[in-house]
Amino acid sequence: MRRIALVTLVVDDYDEAIRHYTEALGFRLVEDTPRPDGSRWVVVEPGGADGGGTGLLLARAKNEAQRGRIGDQTGGRVGFFLHTDDFARDHARMRAAGVTFLEEPRHEAYGSVVVFQDLYGNRWDLLQPAD
Repeated sequence: MRRIALVTLVVDDYDEAIRHYTEALGFRLVEDTPRPDGSRWVVVEPGGADGGGTGLLLARAKNEAQRGRIGDQTGGRVGFFLHTDDFARDHARMRAAGVTFLEEPRHEAYGSVVVFQDLYGNRWDLLQPAD
């Protein structure tokens, strides 16, 4: 079986990013391993009964070109899609944790959805697919 295991997300600071993804978004820290060059291999994933899905490799920017991509890795489009089995629960928990939502929740033919920003401004959909 083939699957996308990790997607790299360029961040400004490892610890700040870990806090945001674990505390505000409810992800779990899978790995945080120091590397010989002073960087770290940091992986978070949404978790859940199915093993979590695709993980995020939180990669600290190493130069100005990479720093310029922080928060705008998809040119202002929604680039990440976080599926949930309980939209109301996760929306309320994330709102209470200070997550920035860019709109009010919508109920579309494909499910319940709302766009939010992560710590760096990347746009995400929180989505509970229709049955």
